[in-house]
Amino acid sequence: MGKHAPAPAPPAVEAPRLVAHVVPQLDAAGAALLDLIAHMPAQRYRHAVLCLGEHSAFHTHLRERGVEVVELKRRTRLDPAYYLRMYRALRALRPDLVHTRSPGSLDGQLVAALAGIRLRVHGEHSGEHGRENAHGTAAPPRRKAPGLLGRALRPLVKHFIAAGAEQERWLIEHAGAAPGRVTQISAGVDSVEFHPRLGPHAAVGPAGFMQDDAFVVGSVGRMDAVGNDIALVEAFLGLLSSPHPAHRRLRLLIVGDGPMRGECRAMLERAGAADLAWLPGMRQDIAQLMRAMDLVVLPGLAANRPDTLLEAMASGLPVVASAVGVHRELVQPGLTGILVPPRSPEVMAAAIADYCRIPEMARRHGARARGQVIAHHSLPAMARRYIAVYDALAQQETSARR
Repeated sequence: MGKHAPAPAPPAVEAPRLVAHVVPQLDAAGAALLDLIAHMPAQRYRHAVLCLGEHSAFHTHLRERGVEVVELKRRTRLDPAYYLRMYRALRALRPDLVHTRSPGSLDGQLVAALAGIRLRVHGEHSGEHGRENAHGTAAPPRRKAPGLLGRALRPLVKHFIAAGAEQERWLIEHAGAAPGRVTQISAGVDSVEFHPRLGPHAAVGPAGFMQDDAFVVGSVGRMDAVGNDIALVEAFLGLLSSPHPAHRRLRLLIVGDGPMRGECRAMLERAGAADLAWLPGMRQDIAQLMRAMDLVVLPGLAANRPDTLLEAMASGLPVVASAVGVHRELVQPGLTGILVPPRSPEVMAAAIADYCRIPEMARRHGARARGQVIAHHSLPAMARRYIAVYDALAQQETSARR
């Protein structure tokens, strides 16, 4: 009886690659990292975080997900002990890829290179470049010019990730990055938490604020001079003074706090419209409150509420936004919303009136807005784009070694 041929060996299972993220602080960046890690397949990528700042609640949340968090405790900009701690941490972790996030962690690229890590990504996630100032105009050129350290370190970066089109242009035109080495990936939004309402308005606000046929104009964000909520209140009051019968349905809901909140309330009280508006201050139930809205208005002189814009779109709401910054990238005029000049309450009021008078247009634009989020700005979509960048770099490295 002949000998049996040996059974073929099972195919080798490739171990997941380790990505070390270098962040200045785990504040808003911590929430973004949690979202990214939660939506990347664990069998392909695992993660560690090197944090320059002190401990925060996000350290605990990341560790609960099995993510190693190294606190580098940077004391000053030029802290030799900090660089040594980062070098030792990277040598101990031996990550496949280092991803520095925001200009404050760019010098981690040099440390990673010295530690022998060949795959290095840098993300301009902070929104510092190409933003408008409080007058709604472009920032001065001096803010856009990379410093000496930045010019020295950027050639070390294998690939850049830009949070928006303006940051992508800044990296190419001012920082000298090759276009093929820049990928635009915007922040993702939780399209499960933020979803369209399935029935009537949520019962929110003080007694008498809501009614069955109300058309709720909403806004979310810090109420300061740049937020420009006074323009929204002016537009709202202008519509109330109009004889059109549809405007009797209007209600105003502004969520947030800041130095202009008192002035906005005073304007409403002087006009006798305080009972038609609700300014509840800071809230944690933003998703529920958005399901009480029919339209979101972002009147800011700068595009300082991109998360709110995406959350509104995910909630199936059309958006009237000032034509500044990332608003111009995300709002498709006539399809998902309307862009208006940042200092024109009259034009803003006309845009709000269109949605109030034509509910079908509001529903149609809101549905398209949610579809845009699902396709391009949901958390799974964001994770897929990061995976594509990481995979492409790994494949290039593998090809280069052959």
